[in-house]
Amino acid sequence: MNPAFRRILLETAETIALAGGVTCVFLGLPAGLLSGSVVAVATAALLGRPMRVPLTLARICYVVVGTLLGTVVTPETLRGVITWPASVALLMVASLGMIAATMTYLRVAHRWDSLSALMGASPGSMAQVIALSSELGGDLRAVAIVQTVRVLLLVVGLPNGLALFGLVVPAVPVPRGPAGFSVLGEMLLLVGVAVAFALIFLRLRFPGGLLFGALAGSAVLHGTGLIHAALPWWVGGASVITLGALVGSRFANTSARMLLGHLGAAFGSFAVSMAVATVFVVIVARLFSFPIANIVIAFAPGAQDTMMVLALALHLDPVYVGAHHLARFLVVTVAIAVAARRISKRPLHHAAQGPPPPQTERM
Repeated sequence: MNPAFRRILLETAETIALAGGVTCVFLGLPAGLLSGSVVAVATAALLGRPMRVPLTLARICYVVVGTLLGTVVTPETLRGVITWPASVALLMVASLGMIAATMTYLRVAHRWDSLSALMGASPGSMAQVIALSSELGGDLRAVAIVQTVRVLLLVVGLPNGLALFGLVVPAVPVPRGPAGFSVLGEMLLLVGVAVAFALIFLRLRFPGGLLFGALAGSAVLHGTGLIHAALPWWVGGASVITLGALVGSRFANTSARMLLGHLGAAFGSFAVSMAVATVFVVIVARLFSFPIANIVIAFAPGAQDTMMVLALALHLDPVYVGAHHLARFLVVTVAIAVAARRISKRPLHHAAQGPPPPQTERM
């Protein structure tokens, strides 16, 4: 066996085994599969263990999660789309407000330069943020740590915060359809259509193409009533654990000293962005009758793929949450790109500060 491939295999096996084992401790908590996996792998990575989730495995898990999210879509769910435009519009305003407030906080409280503060303030779009920081000269390590810690706090804190206030109430029925030999034909059709849609969306460079493509394919089948089957529960559980491990592996090659040096900025910027998000969550909750848990996850300043996995773990409405995160992705992508070019006074290909940090595997 090739030594490099053997090393990748062993590191992946250690990562998944650790994530799955420690997750058992979190099973009694909301979204325990996801939060347990993230905490376990992040801790191991900070202690120096080589945590790894290969791109191919991550892509398979994104398709599985998208397929499962689509199984809860019903004709009633799709009809609810007409009530969302105002909520989506408020989400766009909230996203710009988060960027402005968090950037100001990092500039004033932690004396960050304008470009790094803008990159650290972005609610999601981490791949774009890292690329722009590298290209235009932002502080890569600081930005990566602030962004990664924010995702960790969201994954661990939001489910338990909602539970603390008694707000984790499934917005859609938890049962996702039968899975077994009795519906094997429907399951094969489901997988085939979901994979086809995922590949099409990926080819079209749709944001989060694999996850949202699989969701769309599964939603078409279930929303029209053509099939009622779902994937086995253990397939979904294993995928959630693996994607949680992917989030935790972002801390690879990050020393405890480096993390502590930016922890104040990470916690502070998280608090500021969540304060802005909370204001808009309250506004939407007062104006509309959407379940509060749906609104909280839809407006949370986290990566769209991670928030969709969290929506699956909490049994929320994937269409509502997904529509909002797609809208925010588009707004943030354009706003950050335009603002970064205006702020930066450096040449386009200026070298970044130090080697780039490890990035999350792309879909």
